[in-house]
Amino acid sequence: MRWLSLIPFAAVLLGCTPSEPPRWAEGGARLVLPTATWQRGDDDPIEIRPNGHILEDGDLLYVVDRVGRVVDDDFEPVALLFPDGRIAGPDDFLLGHVGVSNAAPPGRTEAWLSVLPDGNVVYFEEDGERNSGGRWTGCQGAALRTCTLVTHLIALREYLRRANTGVSVGVGIGVGF
Repeated sequence: MRWLSLIPFAAVLLGCTPSEPPRWAEGGARLVLPTATWQRGDDDPIEIRPNGHILEDGDLLYVVDRVGRVVDDDFEPVALLFPDGRIAGPDDFLLGHVGVSNAAPPGRTEAWLSVLPDGNVVYFEEDGERNSGGRWTGCQGAALRTCTLVTHLIALREYLRRANTGVSVGVGIGVGF
């Protein structure tokens, strides 16, 4: 029942209003906001716009700013990325870690996904198998960390969707933890 540890994140996604992540006012990690698109095969594309809007098939999902704050489509706090890679959610809930090109889910130290310098998204299963998660364009250089953060947030969201339906297989394409 590892998905139980994601209940605070689920509360944010479902519209509850817990307290802001710690250090919300001062912000966290510096991010570059590119024009980028993630083509995800059969799933709708994800876009990052220079104004920080994160869109899925044209619909606003999140807004990220240049100091690592993430809000939902109602502009309620979702997460804050700290310079050391920790991601804090509302009520000081740890949402995992995000580096420049890889991310680990809450409660784990090993990566569950990576965004390679060429934009390819790779999901890692517990047994070490790798699965393709599509490809980002526009995520070169310093923008790579922003794309990795967005990929991680989408992976958390997808994991929660599957957990809430009783399916316990994990995020993306066959990735579980």
